[in-house]
Amino acid sequence: MISFNDTEIAFSSKRDSDLKRAYYLFKLVASPSFVKTGKSLINLAFKLHLPVKSAIRSTVFNHFCGGETLEESKKVIGQLLKYNVKSILDYSVEGKETEADFNRSLKQALTTIQFASKTKGIPFTVFKPTAMGRFELLEKVNQKEELTEAEKEEWNKVITRFDKVCAMAHEYGIPVMVDAEESWIQDAADELVLDMMRKYNKERVIVYNTLQMYRHDRLAYMKELFTESEKGNFFLGLKIVRGAYMEKERDRAKEMGYDSPIQKNKLATDRDYNLALEFATENFEQIALCAGTHNEESAMYLTELMDKYNIRVDHPQVYFSQLYGMSDHISFNLSKHGYNVVKYVPYGPIREVMPYLIRRAEENTSVSGQTGRELSLIMEEMKRRRKR
Repeated sequence: MISFNDTEIAFSSKRDSDLKRAYYLFKLVASPSFVKTGKSLINLAFKLHLPVKSAIRSTVFNHFCGGETLEESKKVIGQLLKYNVKSILDYSVEGKETEADFNRSLKQALTTIQFASKTKGIPFTVFKPTAMGRFELLEKVNQKEELTEAEKEEWNKVITRFDKVCAMAHEYGIPVMVDAEESWIQDAADELVLDMMRKYNKERVIVYNTLQMYRHDRLAYMKELFTESEKGNFFLGLKIVRGAYMEKERDRAKEMGYDSPIQKNKLATDRDYNLALEFATENFEQIALCAGTHNEESAMYLTELMDKYNIRVDHPQVYFSQLYGMSDHISFNLSKHGYNVVKYVPYGPIREVMPYLIRRAEENTSVSGQTGRELSLIMEEMKRRRKR
């Protein structure tokens, strides 16, 4: 029987020094005022070219990231694999806007696929739509506005980048997950990903889309996708998450005077998340599922659904996923019982990855109970070790 309270298993990969670092980090991110002040100070330090990289590397970066490069990340990948926990390498550079930036992101995505094909323990790769094209262009396409000739050419380049990544993923047999974005550009991204699934998911699942269940329309969209996959005779790859842009979504909807796409409350989000798990497991011969969740109830519920539908614990079409540096009590206890578990392992130059790290800190302060749960488990394990 799985228990997410087993801290000995949860932190089996952590040295005492790692636990202490995690304890102080989560203590700090539990304070919204500290996170807000820290964000401003870090941005200022980089602007003034102050020597803060080593301090960031030894604390928050090493806790949440694999390294600055693919080669640096090998140590983390190998360490996780010792405990049957695999890795998704995520080049977490955000907020780019030029064609040169997008071509660099494309090159990195292709390199990551090649790297994954030669390195044990990397069953997937991932990229964000906004790593392949301008946010404003995606927004214009999303709103079905008329594009200028230059924008049409630019959009064709975005489509080409998507296709190059998915084609290489297909060639090397390394599935690729496409991350979710804000609702006002998500339809444009969804159409691109659907086209890629129609093209590359004929024999097996190579391309996965990401559904954010804090949106009240995503369960219906999931069922629409399933109908499309049956009609088009292709497999459906889905990563199911709760979501990452809730406050931004609500603020924009209020400011612009339209109905918010966000669920009324957490209960509704949890309900739709679990209903999505049900639908995926009921149809697991057609749907490959990656359940991205830090929610213990949902993780446990998926194990129960797998048992109900006679899906073996290591079935390649069902994965559990958590972020590196978080929810080890879920990841390591599941892997100990033979389930497929994968950690999102971000990598990239420290300065370039800082927006991702700041977002992680902000999310930890806004998710009710998350940081407190992490802290209580760390403290429990530290206490257990002192008694040895």
